[in-house]
Amino acid sequence: MQNIYLICNLMTLKFPNFNFKHFISFALIAVGSIVTMQAQVGGKSTYNFLLLQPSARISSLGGNLIAVKDNDVNLAAQNPSLLNETMNNTLAMNFSSYLVGVKFGSLAYAHQVKKLGMMQAGIHYISYGDFKGTDATSTETGSFYAGEQALYLGLSKPIDSSFTIGANVKAIYSVLEHYKSYGVAADVGVTYYNAPKNFTAALVVKNLGRQLKSYTNVKEKLPLDIQAALSVRLKHVPLRLSLAGEHLEKWNLRYVDSVAIKASQSNLLGTADASQTKNKSYFLDKIMLHTVIGAEFLITKNFNVRAGFNYRRRKELKEESRAGIAGFSFGAGIKIYKFQISYGVASYHLGALSNTFSISTRLSDFMTKATP
Repeated sequence: MQNIYLICNLMTLKFPNFNFKHFISFALIAVGSIVTMQAQVGGKSTYNFLLLQPSARISSLGGNLIAVKDNDVNLAAQNPSLLNETMNNTLAMNFSSYLVGVKFGSLAYAHQVKKLGMMQAGIHYISYGDFKGTDATSTETGSFYAGEQALYLGLSKPIDSSFTIGANVKAIYSVLEHYKSYGVAADVGVTYYNAPKNFTAALVVKNLGRQLKSYTNVKEKLPLDIQAALSVRLKHVPLRLSLAGEHLEKWNLRYVDSVAIKASQSNLLGTADASQTKNKSYFLDKIMLHTVIGAEFLITKNFNVRAGFNYRRRKELKEESRAGIAGFSFGAGIKIYKFQISYGVASYHLGALSNTFSISTRLSDFMTKATP
C-alpha cells in the first residue's frame, strides 16, 4: 500500500511543473522501491523477451550497443541516456525472424518536448505464434496464441557537456494460452561522451521492476541486467570499435553440467585429474561470458558494414563437434533517399540464424517548407 501511495502522489504532479527529477523519481520509486535486486540469468525470470534486441544494427554487433551516441533512435530504447536532439522526430521500425518461427520487433519514436527535453515512446513485441491445444488423450481442444508486449516511455537530460542521464518506464503484458500476466519495469542509464576523442562510455540498469499479476499464484522475477560499455571511433581509420559487459550483477555465468562432470570423473579421470578439474577457476572464461564485441566499418557517410561476437552465445549454444559461426553476427546499413535501412544476421547454432530488418526516417524531412 505504501508503494501505491507513492505512485499516486507522483502521478498527481501538475504537468507544467513536471521536470526530469519527477520522471526519475517515478522510475525509481514506483519501480525500484518494490523490487529486490537479485542475479537472475537464464530460466530464472519472466518476460525474457525484454532481453532481445529487435534492431538490425544492434543484432549485427553481437546484441549489445549501449555506448554509441548518434542519431539512431533504436539505441535509445536500450539505453535511454543516449536520447539526443539528433533523434528528434525520428521513427524506426524493426522486424526479426527469430528461431523456430518466432517473430519479434519494435516501433520507436523520439521527439523533443519543450521544457522537458528529449522524449521517446515505443512498443517491443514478440509473437510465439498459434498452437494446437490437446488434452491428456491427445484430443485436439482448439488453437491458442502466445505473445508478449512492452510499451515504454523514456526521457533524457544532459547533466553537462559530457554526461547525460535517462530513464525508460515500461508497461508489460503477456498472454500464454489462457494464462495472462502484466508487470512494470524501468531502465536507468548514464552516458559519458567525449566528442573530440570520439569516445563514449555508458552504464545501464535494465528491467528494474516486478510482476504485478502472475500467470499463477507464484510471482516471478524480471530479467535484471546491469550493463557497462564503451566505444571509440579510430582517428585515422573509418572504424568504430565497441566493447560491452552484460549481466554484471552476477559474476559467474558458467553453466556446470553436474551429471556430465560426475560421469567423466568416475569413468575417465583419475583422482588427481578430477581434483584439478573441480578446482579450476576458469577466470578468463568467466570474464568473457560477460563480453560482447562489435566493429562498424564506416565505409562512407551513407553505407557501413558491421560485425560482432557474443562469447556467451557461442559458449552455450555451439555444437561441440562442429561450432561453426555460432556467436558471430554480421550486417550492413545504407541510407537511400530519406530512409536508413539496415540488415543483420546472427548465428545462434549450426542450423539457427536470426534475420533482422530495420528502417528509420526523420518525419520532419518530409515536411515541405512554406515559400515566402
